[in-house]
Amino acid sequence: MKQNKILSLIGLAMKAGKVVSGEFSTEKAVKTGQACLVIISEEASDNTRKKFQNMCTYYEVPIYFYGTKIDLGIAIGKEFRASLAVTDQGLSTAIEKQLSNSN
Repeated sequence: MKQNKILSLIGLAMKAGKVVSGEFSTEKAVKTGQACLVIISEEASDNTRKKFQNMCTYYEVPIYFYGTKIDLGIAIGKEFRASLAVTDQGLSTAIEKQLSNSN
């Protein structure tokens, strides 16, 4: 049930236009200070995981490794996504709360 709630909140953020997805857009959002939360697929390559982990630590952006590429893609109405960033503080707080409860 928690998984559906998290993916629903990501979908809601997407409908509100507060999600950027894909490696390039996610990286840009983090570096420009727009990203409030970064979610990386558990299936992402080690290189991608390390890159975003280091970047998010440096820019002090919360990062979570969650779901499959297909789960994340479906949640935002795309094919599949390994990385996405939520750019709204309220929505990212709600998603982060669910993510920390699911672990």
